[in-house]
Amino acid sequence: MTEEGSGDSARLVLQRHRLRPRKSLGQNFLRDRRYLAAIVDALDLSAEDEVLEIGPGTGVLTARLTSLAHRVVAVELDPYLATALRAEFPSSPNLEIVAGDALEFHPAHHFDGTYKLAGNIPYYITGPLLRHYLELPRPPAVMALMVQKEVAERIVAEPGNLSLLGVSVQFHGHPSIVARVPRRAFHPVPKVDSAVLRIVPHEPPLPPDLRPEFFRLVRAGFGTKRKTLRNALAIGLDLPAVEAEALLARASIDSRRRAETLRVEDWVRLTLTFRVRND
Repeated sequence: MTEEGSGDSARLVLQRHRLRPRKSLGQNFLRDRRYLAAIVDALDLSAEDEVLEIGPGTGVLTARLTSLAHRVVAVELDPYLATALRAEFPSSPNLEIVAGDALEFHPAHHFDGTYKLAGNIPYYITGPLLRHYLELPRPPAVMALMVQKEVAERIVAEPGNLSLLGVSVQFHGHPSIVARVPRRAFHPVPKVDSAVLRIVPHEPPLPPDLRPEFFRLVRAGFGTKRKTLRNALAIGLDLPAVEAEALLARASIDSRRRAETLRVEDWVRLTLTFRVRND
């Protein structure tokens, strides 16, 4: 197994700066260079591209990105690692290192035009991070993220196995898994395997004023496990069951189905039907 950092291995970078992975921040650093190509290839980088990197860590991916892209902005939550990164990349004019929280980062303040998003993100912020960047007025042109394998599989699931997270991501973009990454590719070794998730954002199929209604319905549908849509919507929307059934009938959805079987298009149709009901 080979390692790559900003010239040295991830482990050596940590040793040089007297740092240790912080479990509280979900730090697991990629050390097997074979999986870097999956992230970079998913971005389809050109020499004119600008990239936002989330969680650069010891600079394993950063080194590759700065060698290929016009400009890289790397956001690191750990202030000690941010300081170490500045020391590891002393002469990289196309790299800007920002010590801060990626969930509070505003790309519009750093990018004038199109940008791409990459990163090896802590598992516990996957959902909030995807929502933050997909719901921006100007989302990334493409996203390539290392996430927990099971989460990636939920995101790309087909109707029949969909989840609230899967519907939320597919509402905003087209997700696909481009590589599966074993846990031994990281330092320290996590308890789960990972995957490289590629998302190509697209314009959501509903205007902004209807999107809160869409997610209200989706949350209601998934809010009560193992219940039919008729019963789940009745509970989640505080409706009489007969009204929930009538709503589904007007949207041409069988009230006996369960939320995980609906496509994004079905939820969109249900949202439009619900809006007509309330007008």
